[in-house]
Amino acid sequence: MKWGMPAFSYKRILVTFAAHKNHIGFYPTPAAVKAFARELAKFNTASGSIQFPLEKPLPLPLIRKITAFRLRESIEQDGKWRT
Repeated sequence: MKWGMPAFSYKRILVTFAAHKNHIGFYPTPAAVKAFARELAKFNTASGSIQFPLEKPLPLPLIRKITAFRLRESIEQDGKWRT
């Protein structure tokens, strides 16, 4: 748990997520959202967040790819929650 949300971490926070009324919020950092902009075009995004609608299945392969991207980033970077 981090900031009241479930989180995946490896030496630092990789991604967090939260359930909202109309969507699942996925928070992988601005760098990850930018890196996957083309694949995320059909979802609502902000600088460091992605909204997955509740009425559609989660895009699990994409979520795995983004989380793996964050893992590679975390291995290369020093610090906790950096972009």
